[in-house]
Amino acid sequence: MYQLILASGSPRRREILQSAGFSFRVVTAGVDEIHEPGEAGVDYVRRLAHSKAMAIDASPRDIVLGADTTVELDGELLEKPADAADAARMLRRLSGRLHQVHTGICLASAEETVLDVATTEVTFAPLTAVEIDTYIASGEPFDKAGGYGIQGLASKFIERIDGCYFNVMGLPIALLYQHWRRLIEG
Repeated sequence: MYQLILASGSPRRREILQSAGFSFRVVTAGVDEIHEPGEAGVDYVRRLAHSKAMAIDASPRDIVLGADTTVELDGELLEKPADAADAARMLRRLSGRLHQVHTGICLASAEETVLDVATTEVTFAPLTAVEIDTYIASGEPFDKAGGYGIQGLASKFIERIDGCYFNVMGLPIALLYQHWRRLIEG
């Protein structure tokens, strides 16, 4: 029987895995999340997911899950906002626009490493300055790529998604499960 190790401290990833019935333990990987110049969003999250999975010392019966999520708008990566002004800048840019959310996943066992990326397109409604200020005052934007959480107060700002909802939360669970099942079934 394989044991899943989540190489992430993300409460949303833990919640998604628990809701999907996964048994796992958390071992955080101390990986610096630094975007390299000219690196595309999908390459960035793939590299970080792989780095996080490889940073964990695992037994032969463990499968380590590394994951990373970023928001991309017009080629700019919108990661976690540094402060309220940065969150406001991100939300103003997202207002009334379509953007992409990329999540890289890496499942690493003793025998094999699987890397994949899910991309979901998200369309924001136009936001007023008051809506942006009120949302920032809630504190919700600060630990989320792009400065918003689709599952929380920002849900009312989302007009449309094309792709996996859970990917926008931080873990494309159906894609993960497809790879997990193949790994454990051999």
